[in-house]
Amino acid sequence: MKLVNRVPGYILALLLFLPVTVNAEDVLRLSLEQALEIASKKNYSLKAARARVDRAEARSSQAGRPYLPTVTLSETMVYTNDPAAAFTYKLRQGKIRQSDFDPAKLNNPDGIADFQLGLEVRQPILNIDADKGRLESRASRKSAEYQLERAGDNIAFEVKKTYFSLVLARNNLQAVKRSINTMRGHDREAEKAYKKGLINRSDRYSTAVRLAELQEQQMIIEDDIRTASDALRHMLRLEGETDIVPVDGLQSRGVSGALADDTPVSERADLKALEANSEAAGYRYEMVKAGSMPRVNAFLQTSLNDDFFPGLDEHSWTLGLNMSWTIYDGGRQPGREQEAKASELESRYAYEEARDRSRFEVRHALRSISTAKSRIAVAGNALKEAGLSLDYTGERYRSGMAMTFELLGREQAYTYAQMRLNKARYDLIVAESLLEYYTGG
Repeated sequence: MKLVNRVPGYILALLLFLPVTVNAEDVLRLSLEQALEIASKKNYSLKAARARVDRAEARSSQAGRPYLPTVTLSETMVYTNDPAAAFTYKLRQGKIRQSDFDPAKLNNPDGIADFQLGLEVRQPILNIDADKGRLESRASRKSAEYQLERAGDNIAFEVKKTYFSLVLARNNLQAVKRSINTMRGHDREAEKAYKKGLINRSDRYSTAVRLAELQEQQMIIEDDIRTASDALRHMLRLEGETDIVPVDGLQSRGVSGALADDTPVSERADLKALEANSEAAGYRYEMVKAGSMPRVNAFLQTSLNDDFFPGLDEHSWTLGLNMSWTIYDGGRQPGREQEAKASELESRYAYEEARDRSRFEVRHALRSISTAKSRIAVAGNALKEAGLSLDYTGERYRSGMAMTFELLGREQAYTYAQMRLNKARYDLIVAESLLEYYTGG
């Protein structure tokens, strides 16, 4: 699982090992690495995946010892006057006398108590389906471990995506607020010019209309910030209405050279999980087939009998070998084999389909990275040119040589260029994260 590697000291320790309960007015400054580390410890999806691994390990432990003996210790107490049972218990207790063969006593015995301390050992000798079950449980456990690793990759990607969507929204909010401040200045100048008769009513109110548009845009972005914050709090299990302030910006972290190529993805955790699941389905099919084979078990039974608790007097034992073979079960065995075979094929096809799809996913992520880089270059140039154009038009507007609509158009273009650049940087970060996710990097 590749959530995070290191997080600085005491701040993260406080976040991880103490309940994160804050008041609405509190602010949590959070880096991406801290967010990833907290998610790796607290996220419910990861806890559920760890529980599935524990369950698979427990199942594997149960099935992993098919040829170990079963030992049972028992204590049995009976009191009976059944003729056959009374004679048997007396015989086991070693208390048979010549007088006990009297027909009257044999037919109408007195009640007798028997305390039997027993020990039984059953030792499997041949159990082919248990062998296959042991292999199947191992493969299932391996699949669960890979699923846990992939769950970590899933959470890491979602945390990154949500974290940087919050960064994007905050950056856009700053851009819009700057535009609002600038537009308020223009609106005041337009009011003065209108009172002096330098501009008409339409030009005067065009600045107010643009200001209202920006304020509406600010409200939309603030809602985006709240939505991203809620999602991040949910993934990190942060209580309350914490105001999360991301400390990382929209800077690309790059992709390693190994990931920059069309990397084979056969080592990706979810593909390994599907492969292991396919392997387990194959063993299940073999286990079902082996269910029609004979089973051989040895057994040892030893007991101590007495007419007083706990029954430690006379000792007897039995040693034997048992073979059982179901040669006909009403025709259900072929159906079980057909079902297990179909499940094996389904698992195999699911693995092959996911492996083939992963190649297209990697290519898609690589194209997204290339496109985002090109967009950053274009948006950067556009922002630079829009800034120069806005400054030039602003000077002309203040000197009365430019119309209001020209100024508003340049300001709108500049704000839009800022937001386009922010979005392109965000898309590059997401595309790089997606490439790491698709390659298991």
